[in-house]
Amino acid sequence: MAARIYQRPKNAMQSGKARTDEWVLEFEQSEARHADPLMGWTGSGDTQAQVQLTFPNKDEAKAYAEKYGIAARVHATPPKALKLQAYADNFR
Repeated sequence: MAARIYQRPKNAMQSGKARTDEWVLEFEQSEARHADPLMGWTGSGDTQAQVQLTFPNKDEAKAYAEKYGIAARVHATPPKALKLQAYADNFR
């Protein structure tokens, strides 16, 4: 059972920073998806891929994975770059 740990990114449709400080432990798919012959929907028998656990920090997520023997990879959070620009720069 493999998982990945990452910090939740900011939604493109939100201006605030709600829930961006949470860390998520998400299980990877262990089984390939297949198309349902009747409806055409995709699905699989892997129920672990639906599970997302949230933690307040990275250390607690790693401790949980170690406690339960989950092989987890930690994805580093990219640095946040802020582009400061004056309104008058739009007309240069």
